[in-house]
Amino acid sequence: MVDIHCHILSGIDDGADTLREAVEMAALAFEGGSRAIVATPHCNVPRMYQNFWDEGLADRLSRLREELEKEGIPIKLIAGQEIFCTGDFISLLKSGECVTLNGSRYPLVEFGFEEPGKSVLLKLRALVSEGYVPVVAHPERYAFVQEKPSALAELRKSGAVIQLNKGSLKGHFGRAAQEIAMSMLEYGIADVVASDGHSPYMRTPNLSGVHEMISENFSTDYADVLLTENPKNILANKEILR
Repeated sequence: MVDIHCHILSGIDDGADTLREAVEMAALAFEGGSRAIVATPHCNVPRMYQNFWDEGLADRLSRLREELEKEGIPIKLIAGQEIFCTGDFISLLKSGECVTLNGSRYPLVEFGFEEPGKSVLLKLRALVSEGYVPVVAHPERYAFVQEKPSALAELRKSGAVIQLNKGSLKGHFGRAAQEIAMSMLEYGIADVVASDGHSPYMRTPNLSGVHEMISENFSTDYADVLLTENPKNILANKEILR
């Protein structure tokens, strides 16, 4: 499996606190069947996490790779960010201050949980018009989707890819998010499932349980598309399966 959304870089956002925790997260991910993780620190979040791409972030990524090699954890660590779509976020992408997933045309993007759906759609269309294919992080958690689940179809129609959180399927973000998450699987609206892992204790990056859940309730082929094939296609800058 390949996890395209994980806060594994330490000490820069609300993810891993220390390098040791980051290593433990990687170990859990590998034990759960993941063979690659995209490090996606929060970026461009007003008054919170800026984390624009620079030598400092690149060094943190390299340091973690070195630690994983020392520890004998054979999991590939890939560069990315979870980009908060505010301000001139498109210019930040074009300048390289915000980066896509593995340098592909797919940026992982997020929005305010209370942001209106019309605003989200306008931003997604703006990204698509510039040649990007936005991957919308955890839309099941957004108020406008919970109020009007059919809005998910509009997000996909805009050209966006839909990324579902494993924790939503387990009810970690409330009943509304869980119900939307399950319906996304039932109607085939989800394109990717990722961990959105934040620590080795809670919201971990171990994906084995969610793969089993989807396999048992739907099919192993479906689980493989969501957790392996589509994530790989995104990182290879290819079209996803729908």
